[in-house]
Parts: sequence; structure tokens; C-alpha cells
Amino acid sequence: MDKIEQTARKWLKDRGVTPDDIAELVYFLQQQYYPNLTKEDCLQNVERVLSKREVQNAILTGIQLDVLAEKGGLQEPLQSIIQSDEGLYGIDEILAFSIVNIYGSIGFTNYGYIDKQKPGILAHLNDKSTGKCHTFLDDIVGAIAAAASSRLAHRSTDSQ
Repeated sequence: MDKIEQTARKWLKDRGVTPDDIAELVYFLQQQYYPNLTKEDCLQNVERVLSKREVQNAILTGIQLDVLAEKGGLQEPLQSIIQSDEGLYGIDEILAFSIVNIYGSIGFTNYGYIDKQKPGILAHLNDKSTGKCHTFLDDIVGAIAAAASSRLAHRSTDSQ
């Protein structure tokens, strides 16, 4: 594991997100389609997604912007936009799409669904009462779960 991947994984952990948390989201997305699906299957797919450089770059970029906003380190009006997670901003979703695109179009539907449902760790990341800014991280985590779900679906179809 190189320094970029180590840093991306550390920053996720430092922000309270583990690969297991993301695997839970994959399970949420895919359990109805695969009756024999295990959490380990989900975790393996999350690990493969996390090993992609594009994903690591998105993690580093998004978390850095969240941290800067949390510390008041951005210039206005960007500071207020990111700090409040303004609905019309949309750049957080665009960054997430760079992850979703890795495994094809099925990732878009998975991402849209999980972004609306906000199960598991996503509910915590969207809780504004924690004092943390996760404008980018919640979308990144949802996108990683969507990409891992897409990878799982593609591999399942390929093995049939």
C-alpha cells in the first residue's frame, strides 16, 4: 500500500469511517438481489474500490475541503456554502461521480438511492449537530458504497 492510499484510509478513519461501515452500506444496497451475500463479500468489494487511485484522490480532496471548512479556512462565500452543505452547491456530488463512474452506469442508480436513504454511517455523517463538516465525505462514502455495489453486481453477472 503506497503513501497516498495509506493517507486516504487514515483520513477516513480519522473522520470516523471504516471499510466495515461502507461494507454495511453495500450490504444494504445489494442484499435483496443476492440472498447468499455476506458482509465479507461486501468488504472485499469495498477494499478493491479503496485501492483505486481515483478514489483515493477524491477522498483526500473531499476530506481536506471539509476540514478546511470546519476550521473556517475557506474564503467567503465558499466557506458558508460548504459549511452549511448548501443544496444547490453540487460540487460534492460531482466529486462523488468520479468514484461512481469507475464501475459503470449502475453506480449512478445505487448512488442516487443511497444518497436519498442515508442509512448507517451516512446518517451520522449528515448529522449537523456533531459540529463536524462532512459536505464532501458523506457523498464520497455513498459513492464508494455504490461503486462497490456495482463491482459486486458486475462480478456476479460475469460468474453466471
